[in-house]
Amino acid sequence: MTGQQGTVAPGTLTDAELLAAMTLEEKLAQLVGLWEGRGGDGGGEVAPMQDAMQSDVDRLEDFAAHGLGHLTRVFGTRPVDPVEQARALAEKQRWLRTRTRLGIPALVHEECLTGLATWQATTFPAPPAWGATFDGALVEEMGRAIGGTMRALGVHQGLAPVLDVVRDARWGRVEECLAEDPSLVGELGTAYVRGLQEAGVVATLKHFVGYSASRAGRNLAPVHAGPREVADVLLPPFEMAVRDGGAGSVMSSYNEIDGVPVTGDAALLTGLLREQWGFPGTVVADYFGVAFLHTLHGSAADLGDAAAQALVAGVDVELPTGAGYVGPLAGLVRSGAVEERYVDRAVLRVLRQKRELGLLDEDAGSTPPAEVDLDPPASRDIASRLAEESVVLVANGGALPLGDGTVALVGPNADSQHALFGCYSFANHVLARHPEAELGLDVATVRDALVAELGADRVRYARGCDVREEDTGGFAEALATAEKADVVVAVMGDLAGMFGRGTSGEGCDVDSLELPGVQRHLLEALLDLGKPVVLVLVTGRPYAVGWAAERCAAVVQSFFPGQEGARALAGVLSGRVNPSGRLPVSLPASPGSQPYSYLHPPLGGPSSVSNLDTRPVAAFGHGLSYTSFEHSDFHLVEEQVRTDGTVTARVTVRNVGDRSGADVVQVYARTRARGTTRPTVQLLGFARVPLEAGAAAQVELRVPAVRLAWTGADLRRAVRPGEVTVSLGRSCAELLESRTLTLTGEVSDPAAAGTRLMSVTVTPEEGRR
Repeated sequence: MTGQQGTVAPGTLTDAELLAAMTLEEKLAQLVGLWEGRGGDGGGEVAPMQDAMQSDVDRLEDFAAHGLGHLTRVFGTRPVDPVEQARALAEKQRWLRTRTRLGIPALVHEECLTGLATWQATTFPAPPAWGATFDGALVEEMGRAIGGTMRALGVHQGLAPVLDVVRDARWGRVEECLAEDPSLVGELGTAYVRGLQEAGVVATLKHFVGYSASRAGRNLAPVHAGPREVADVLLPPFEMAVRDGGAGSVMSSYNEIDGVPVTGDAALLTGLLREQWGFPGTVVADYFGVAFLHTLHGSAADLGDAAAQALVAGVDVELPTGAGYVGPLAGLVRSGAVEERYVDRAVLRVLRQKRELGLLDEDAGSTPPAEVDLDPPASRDIASRLAEESVVLVANGGALPLGDGTVALVGPNADSQHALFGCYSFANHVLARHPEAELGLDVATVRDALVAELGADRVRYARGCDVREEDTGGFAEALATAEKADVVVAVMGDLAGMFGRGTSGEGCDVDSLELPGVQRHLLEALLDLGKPVVLVLVTGRPYAVGWAAERCAAVVQSFFPGQEGARALAGVLSGRVNPSGRLPVSLPASPGSQPYSYLHPPLGGPSSVSNLDTRPVAAFGHGLSYTSFEHSDFHLVEEQVRTDGTVTARVTVRNVGDRSGADVVQVYARTRARGTTRPTVQLLGFARVPLEAGAAAQVELRVPAVRLAWTGADLRRAVRPGEVTVSLGRSCAELLESRTLTLTGEVSDPAAAGTRLMSVTVTPEEGRR
């Protein structure tokens, strides 16, 4: 059908008219993607089982004779010059406009979890670092910057954010998640959605739903979460991002829940997402997720059956290509085994999204940028602020900030650029397979940054060991270096990778939360010297470091802080940066104490009937500072609130130290439920409050009562009248004061809530008190 340009002018027709003009082949073409150049130096192994699932046809001219829905990772498959590739993309779009009968350009999607995943683009901190900031405004600013970069290149959809709630730290993809609390995940995830979409790029919520609750923390393992856990923990972030953030796309997850694969679950993808939440956007399959119904789950007889199940359930677009939705599904529709109305339903959703993005306009995608800066100063500034706000000071016996003595800098992550990045950064996701290519970014290592901070005469370096190898041959040099120094800074943790090539990342699950390789042995040897040791953890997951916290002079936690992360860490060590991060996940005490969440009922805590203590070394929300904050006048504006109303809490925060810093006000709640158990405490709201030394401010938190909804014995999720304990805390384990709130009125349906997002007002007090 090539060469029939001008037969249809899509911009002059309504979506319904355009649909009516389509053949079945043209409809199905709009529901699939194409991943060009996926073999050899192309796609490589950046998705599970991708070579087995790909179509044999991977050239646009061969694959897209009837049109095309998506172009997959044009910039994020291999190192490419951005301007040249943008020019090549414009040519592909011109081909689709002029060489297919309908003339509809493709929607271009890319990964963007830590920034646009392409060569030379700013790499921001990983999502747990966002969670550690408790700073929604800054996360939204980052999303807007990422979206602007994407749109400048002609990219329309980003495959982020990840809204999975951490349930088991052994899971390799913890580094893609924001936190173990659904409210924090929802608030920050929605902020990212708003920022990205304000820039004109569709956000895609991942992974809907339950992916993070896999058994034993194994990637793609069965999920046996009960209906209350799904409703009260796993779904709320998605509902917030859909109903309050207006997310344009949702990605169905690979997993099954209680034996039903999500990609074929109409109750979730249509009944809940569309009919209850009113989601109008597109549902896209996780890469090869449609085919997995047959090849991995065994719940479909063949690719055609898999495609039929997914389409009818509500998956609109098969990504990254069309193994099921092209040939196999076409045959089923023609035979009458699948009603064409399901195809039409999906096509209309795709057309509506393309129209909103301007892709049906006459000149869509025709003008590539003449030049583009993918790492502008403004983005680096955001990356720097995020990194600085995300560093968590877990413990400090007075060793930090560092004094005037000499420093022995040791550890496998002390002089590594790649250790700063997550699995979905371009550096670790793609460049790891292209050793001939330069990083393409100016990235200091912790060693570089600490030398710049303190001076070369004060810093002595020895690597000591690898992240994951068992070789102890470098111990002697590290110990000798430490012996000559006044203080030791040991930088340890993870190296992100894919499918077993790293210690963290997709397919890099662990069966123990012990530090990888021989890192613990090196740290213990350093501690045995009797020198003060500062442990700096640069990781993608929380590790069990209770033994280290007891012996180290200080412990610092950083979750893959990105390209500006080393400077942020060096600033915290020197004292230039006052640490203000708070733990978005608990730090476990024992390597085998998983799965654990602070959202546990009474039986999940320590008990006299078991010899095992579940308490973490450092709890969700914990974090220290180089200054001190006092809290006073904590109260509820109204002690009685309707079940469909708003809970308003106020507190005055004062910086009583001698330097500026930021406090994170945390308000927790405990509800008592008849007939079911509830978490002993859960985050209700939070506010990040920067204050100069001696300054004070009143903080008002307004939180919709819908955040207090829970699922009863009848499996109905609702806000119910009754008493709620509302507490001010420094963390979930350190509650300072409590007040009693009475919810009044009728049982309230969460679906009727106007918003699920909190609002915050910070009013500075006049003068120094």
